[in-house]
Amino acid sequence: MRILPAISIMIVCLSLAAGAGTPQQAASVRTGYERSMEAWQLKLKLAKTDAERTALMEARPDQVAAAKKMWGVISGNLSDEWVLDPAAWFLKIANPLAEIGDDGIRRPLMADEVDAVRSEVENRHLKSSKMAPMCMALVACGDNRAMNSLRKVEKENPDKTVRGVAALGIAMLDKSLGDDSRVMSERLSMLRKAIIDSSDVVIDGSSVAQMAEDELYIIMKLSKGRVSPDLSGVDSGGRPMKLSSYAGKVVLLLFWNSGLDGPDAVIDMVRTIRADDRFAGKNFEVVGVNSDSKDVLRKLQQRKSNPVDWPNFSDPENLLGKEYRVGTWPLAYVIDGERKIHYFGAMGPFAELTAAAVIEGE
Repeated sequence: MRILPAISIMIVCLSLAAGAGTPQQAASVRTGYERSMEAWQLKLKLAKTDAERTALMEARPDQVAAAKKMWGVISGNLSDEWVLDPAAWFLKIANPLAEIGDDGIRRPLMADEVDAVRSEVENRHLKSSKMAPMCMALVACGDNRAMNSLRKVEKENPDKTVRGVAALGIAMLDKSLGDDSRVMSERLSMLRKAIIDSSDVVIDGSSVAQMAEDELYIIMKLSKGRVSPDLSGVDSGGRPMKLSSYAGKVVLLLFWNSGLDGPDAVIDMVRTIRADDRFAGKNFEVVGVNSDSKDVLRKLQQRKSNPVDWPNFSDPENLLGKEYRVGTWPLAYVIDGERKIHYFGAMGPFAELTAAAVIEGE
């Protein structure tokens, strides 16, 4: 009678060693991490001082550990259809993870694992009726490979609701392609399909209808040629700030925080832009919307080496970011003296070229 339990334990151990996880184990990993995040966010919200908030930032639940734990569960099961939901969750938390090497270069932390998931999805699961969560995970990846997969799902998946979710994903990724008429036409067409076919589908607590509404808001309020919404908030010292205070200036409005691509990556980009002859001494300003705690932002502003010396809204709860429907950081807007939008997207050459062209035309 004692032999059977021992054999059972041995079988379970061998299965886990081989990577043969179960849906229950995957759910346990996800639930454990999400509950710890909820508890941490509540503590952060209730913290009364910047010192408390700073200490809590250092005690944030370990995203790397959660991603690795989920990988241990799903890695031996990527060909199984049940793995699509936990694999989608894994992609969302693992894809952004990176480490900064001694040479200062940012490198993906789990690139091989992320690639393995995406390859298996592309080769086996694009026609699965369980692809909806994975469609949104591919949006989070945000590259051409993700777009190609979504287009295949939208055209070939036999499930109408999954095709609708893929259409939403295409509309979301299209934002990075600009605002020309062809792109805008496709975005509207894909959003219409998403609303008609999949409005009641809920992914990670948000319905397709809600997500499509946000995308329509971006098209109507935050696209090229629109007058950008005013922002009203405070800086790291609690002093009132308004975006409209920069009327008459070309503004590069930058949503950012210090945890992105290493602590100084965004700061270095802004310093380079402001020192450039195209912008220095011109009717131009970089205005940040920073989602760090006020204490962290103040420290960045006060440090002697490489300080943050341009104006910043302090937005630790992402209230201003939500007004602009910011989903990924950093995100840049170039607006003219009348707050008309000329560009939105990644920081880099396109943002700089647009800002320089607007300055020349003012």
